[in-house]
Amino acid sequence: MKKVMGAALGILTAIGGFVDIGDLVTNAVVGSRFGLSLVWVVVLGVVGICRFANMSGRVAAVSGRATFEIIRERLGPRAAGANLVASFAINLLTLTAEIGGIALALHLASSVEPRLWIPVAGLAVWLVLWRVKFDVMENVAGLLGLLLIGFAVALFLLGPDWGELLRQAVPPSPPANEHPAAYWYYAVALFGAAMTPYEVFFFSSGAVEERWTAKDLATNRVNVLIGFPLGGMLSVTIAACAAVVLLPAGIEVSSLSQIVLPVAQAGGVMLLAVVLVGIVAATFGAALETALSSGYSLAQYMGWSWGKFRRPAHAARFHLTMIVAVLLGVGILMTSVDPVTVTEMSVVFSAVALPLTYVPILVVANDPQYMGRYVNGRVVNALGTVYLVIVVVAALAAIPLMIATGAGS
Repeated sequence: MKKVMGAALGILTAIGGFVDIGDLVTNAVVGSRFGLSLVWVVVLGVVGICRFANMSGRVAAVSGRATFEIIRERLGPRAAGANLVASFAINLLTLTAEIGGIALALHLASSVEPRLWIPVAGLAVWLVLWRVKFDVMENVAGLLGLLLIGFAVALFLLGPDWGELLRQAVPPSPPANEHPAAYWYYAVALFGAAMTPYEVFFFSSGAVEERWTAKDLATNRVNVLIGFPLGGMLSVTIAACAAVVLLPAGIEVSSLSQIVLPVAQAGGVMLLAVVLVGIVAATFGAALETALSSGYSLAQYMGWSWGKFRRPAHAARFHLTMIVAVLLGVGILMTSVDPVTVTEMSVVFSAVALPLTYVPILVVANDPQYMGRYVNGRVVNALGTVYLVIVVVAALAAIPLMIATGAGS
């Protein structure tokens, strides 16, 4: 499988992680309010998640250990336990948002009430986790998610003023009618959407699932360098579509129907149908990733048998954790909470939790006891240190900015 489609894990991680419901909503909101003035954050996030995922994939391939096994070993059970609680809570919040995103996309396609789709979406996620093989799951969800390229097609069909879009992006600055605090709040939200911790849990655990070794480091680089820049490109096109259609009309995004409005305007029903399939696939892939990440993190911390390749009878607690996480997500959504609001909260709190995962991986990637001759080089370490400062600053700024701006309102 790796020889035929070496980038499948990276594509699924990027499409299900970089272009999940969090990115769809956040990029569309940002595009409708700030144009492309925050596109620099997407670039920053792409470079950051490429470095982060490459380190975690290399650590998994060389050491044979996934992220939370390493976190417990390096931090000890108490500190790792606090990390686990925070990471599991973010995973659950994100999983809830993804299941809600599936329901919203199916609502747009069928006009059936979203709450009726929520249990259907939860059941479908559980069935795939229970019955579908890892390689089939990653290929189908990842490749169908590529239909989000419809946003790029829509952008070209809209025939925008490319010079105006470039003027919005360079030099980056908040529009005159927006408060700088709101601008920086959404910068943190975009960064959190790009570098969500569950992407790394999934990517490193998936590398262990696929039995990567040091011989697979080239595959690791291919996964990272194809998947995440592709996800970043799609994120920019979503923001650009909103900047072209919604910003001039003064429409601020508050629903999924507004996110796909530029697509419908540019390409009609056919292109809209293609993009809706892509949204369902991307959010479904992200729901699979977050559910798996919940099982991975708890099982790895507790020392339980884990892995998608293991039958439920041989990894019962791992599979039970995923079932409970899905049920909790469905239960939260059935209280009529707004999935878009849940999504906005999830990306901000992802930024808050990011240092808890980033620091142990950076430390282990420099530890010869784990990595031997595959430790970080000087250039990688310098870049890793720069991003350590960025993720800490983003984590510290997220909550104060949320309070000061009323969650960006």
